[in-house]
Amino acid sequence: AKNKKIPIVATFHSKYKADFERVIKNKSLVNWLLKNVIDFYESADEVWIPQAVVEDTIREYGYKGKVEIVDNGTEFSGSADILTLKSDMRKELNITDQELMFLFVGQHIKEKNPELIIDALSLIREKPFKMFFIGSGYAEKELHEQVKSLKLTNKIKFVGNLTDREQLKRYYAAADLFLFPSLYDNAPLVVREAASMQTPSLLLSGATSAEIVKDMQNGFLSGQSVSEFAQKLTYLIQSPEKVRQTGIAASNTIARSWENVAEEVQDRYKSLLKRYA
Repeated sequence: AKNKKIPIVATFHSKYKADFERVIKNKSLVNWLLKNVIDFYESADEVWIPQAVVEDTIREYGYKGKVEIVDNGTEFSGSADILTLKSDMRKELNITDQELMFLFVGQHIKEKNPELIIDALSLIREKPFKMFFIGSGYAEKELHEQVKSLKLTNKIKFVGNLTDREQLKRYYAAADLFLFPSLYDNAPLVVREAASMQTPSLLLSGATSAEIVKDMQNGFLSGQSVSEFAQKLTYLIQSPEKVRQTGIAASNTIARSWENVAEEVQDRYKSLLKRYA
C-alpha cells in the first residue's frame, strides 16, 4: 500500500490472544506475537470492527488508534420461502410438530462452549426437542463421547461439515432456536445467518456476541451456568409462540444482506480515498 501510495483498511474480529494461548504456553512469546499483530493494525489507515463491543478486545491488546464499525451481512437475508423451507426440512429430519429443533453451527472447539449445550440438554432430556450440531473441530470426538455417556444419542445428532450453503440454509430455516453459548466469538456470522431465517439465538449474558441481542425481543440471553441455560431452554420450549415472534424480530433487526453492507462499504472507500488524496 505504501509503495503504491494507496490507503489500507484492516478488519479486526478475531480473539488472537485466546488462539495463541491455546497452542503456546510461553507468555512472553504470546505477548510478542500480540505486539506484532497490533503493529500491523497501527500501520493501517483505518481499522474496521463488526460491532462496537469488539473495540474492548482490540484495546485490551494495546491498539490505540481509531476504529470504525462496519456490520457483517449474510446472503440468506431476504429469503421469501422460509415457511416452506422449514416445513420441508423438518419432515426430512423427522421433526414432529410437538418438538423444538435446536441448532449449533461452528467449529467444534472448547472455546465455543459446545459442552455446555450438551450438559444443559441432559437436564431437560424429557422435553420434546432434537439438537443438531454442524461443523467439525479438535473437540468433536470428545463431544460425541459426551453425548454417548449421557445417553442422548436419540436426541442429539452430529451432521459434520456442511459446505452446501443451500442445505445449511435449510437447517437454519428448520430450527426453532440457534444455541450459541460462546464466550470466544466477537461477532459471529452464524447468529446473523440464523436470524435471516427467522431463527432466534440463545446466547450467554455478557458474551461479546450477545451485544446485538435484546433478551426476549430479538433473541434470548441466559446466565453462564449449565443450570441457567437449561432453565431458559425449558421456558422457551413452553413458549413456542414467543420463540416464533422473537425469530421474526431477529430477522428484522439483526439480519442484513451483503448487498446492503457493500453499498455502505463503497461509500466508506470513496470517503477514505478523498481524505487520502
